[in-house]
Amino acid sequence: METSALPKILVADDDFEIQKMVKAALQPIGATLITADDGEQAIEKLLTEKPDLIILDVMMPRLSGWEVAKYIHQRKELKDVRILMLTGIGEKVNDATSPLVGADDYIDKPFTFEDLAERVRKLLGNHT
Repeated sequence: METSALPKILVADDDFEIQKMVKAALQPIGATLITADDGEQAIEKLLTEKPDLIILDVMMPRLSGWEVAKYIHQRKELKDVRILMLTGIGEKVNDATSPLVGADDYIDKPFTFEDLAERVRKLLGNHT
């Protein structure tokens, strides 16, 4: 039986506690997790690590999650990166803005581990 490489997920959030929670929630998936503390670092890691999925906070220093999402959609080499917005800005704002910046899905803070893991599994499709 052929085994595929583990999916690679970039977690971009300036809150270290949220990074730890996301890592704990996604541990059962068995993905390789990379973190970024701000929007500029997220773009650097997108280009060097080439993740399958980015979990992206909206409110980050240097570049917002919205700016990072727009950047992803402007770059051909990043066209296959799935985007999950993970924010505390509220469901109505998420519902209105996430599609505008090209996010594939969004989840509001606070989140349950089960909900986050299920959404990630759906976005990764055959990678998990």
